[in-house]
Amino acid sequence: MTARDASRPPTVLICDDHPVVRCGIRTLLDDDRHLIVGEAADLAGTVDQVTRHRPTVLLLDLSFLGTLSLGILPTVRAVSPNTRVLILTMHNDPASARRSLAAGAHGFLPKDAAAEELVAAVDTLVGGGRYLHPALGAALFDHRTDPDSPLSGREREVLGLIADGLTHRQIADELGLSVRTIEAQRASIKVKLGVSRRAELITHARRLRLVTTGGDR
Repeated sequence: MTARDASRPPTVLICDDHPVVRCGIRTLLDDDRHLIVGEAADLAGTVDQVTRHRPTVLLLDLSFLGTLSLGILPTVRAVSPNTRVLILTMHNDPASARRSLAAGAHGFLPKDAAAEELVAAVDTLVGGGRYLHPALGAALFDHRTDPDSPLSGREREVLGLIADGLTHRQIADELGLSVRTIEAQRASIKVKLGVSRRAELITHARRLRLVTTGGDR
């Protein structure tokens, strides 16, 4: 922390659409070493609270009522460049972690992690580091995170976003790729999985635990 900030602990903003989750996190972190400055239950409220408080750490649920939260990260960076973002989720898989970090998050932690790990993750981000749940570390950088799947890491990301209901344009924007590249990725996925219909793609995405929308609870 800078000299100006040294008089108070790092600030934390809790953003989750479940009151019980917010209450539990507040109980864990509202102490002499952390200062909870606000809570939000939806994405609009999250942006408003970040703009108002410019917290040291933003604890952000990956999905709000079925909507991915990663789309607000550019706005968060714009209004509060020094805020560091820790994604919290029940969707515990390497593809979601990779997607979150690529979107600009500084950490990724499953909600079923131990309470001590949440504190450690927040403190790591406060110190300028990044945090990834250890169980996901090795798999995150493996291009073939599932030995039974023929898909590459990028194809798994695309498949997960297709299953989440995003259009080719939305997927391209989120991953920083062209629409033509996404179309080619989708065609490759269909060939590798031996499927032709979107419903079959979603079935495979659920089997590989790549679906976030509606499942991040």
